[in-house]
Amino acid sequence: MAATPAWPPRSTPRLFVDEELHRGPRRIDGPSAHYLLSVMRLKVGDAVKLFDDRTGEWLAVVDATNKRDLDVRLTTLLRPREPVPDLWLCAAPLKKGRVDWMAEKACELGVARLVPVLTRRAVVDKPNTDRLRAHMIEAAEQCDRTALPELAEPVKLAALLRGWPSERTLFFADEAGGEPAAAAMSARAGPAAILIGPEGGFDDAEREAIRALPQAVAIALGPRILRADTAAAAALSIWMAVAGDWRTGDA
Repeated sequence: MAATPAWPPRSTPRLFVDEELHRGPRRIDGPSAHYLLSVMRLKVGDAVKLFDDRTGEWLAVVDATNKRDLDVRLTTLLRPREPVPDLWLCAAPLKKGRVDWMAEKACELGVARLVPVLTRRAVVDKPNTDRLRAHMIEAAEQCDRTALPELAEPVKLAALLRGWPSERTLFFADEAGGEPAAAAMSARAGPAAILIGPEGGFDDAEREAIRALPQAVAIALGPRILRADTAAAAALSIWMAVAGDWRTGDA
């Protein structure tokens, strides 16, 4: 006897909807409708998955297709919004392309909040947050995530340190050296953040100000020099492995 095909199939397209979803009819228009109609060629009766970063991921079925929009009916909550480890990534903006890649990886690796931090040696002083959010949404759609990182407004380093929460550890990747990252992170439980500087690094005054913060812990990311976007991905991976939800049995 032939096995019953999985429903919905793994090839079902997924889209983020920036509005709380619930069971029942819904109209999709704009770029999302163009993607579903012109790229994916959905027809009446086809399935689509929608997620909203609020309730979770829903199964919807196409009820009607029009020239510029389509009507779907949400039938089943497939998964609630996933739990997210309490980790922030605070990073100096990089050149276009590299900062986009960093935003994508922050989403894929499970960061709760992305904070663009303006430093003296940063080559970008006005990061395009709309573009960064679009890259995180695309990453979440492709990687089956049901949660998106919160994207904070850009903040100067001095202001970030001045308002730093007392209960949150700030691990900062210091090219001058620090504790081995894995050991430092595994020894300090609770809310955390990772601070990554620009390609030129922090200047002496910035490094001194960071080290003066009681919650700051300088970390080293191994013997090789890493570009800023690589350092961010490496530090996030280490934290997830030793303190986050990569550990066996953790939610």
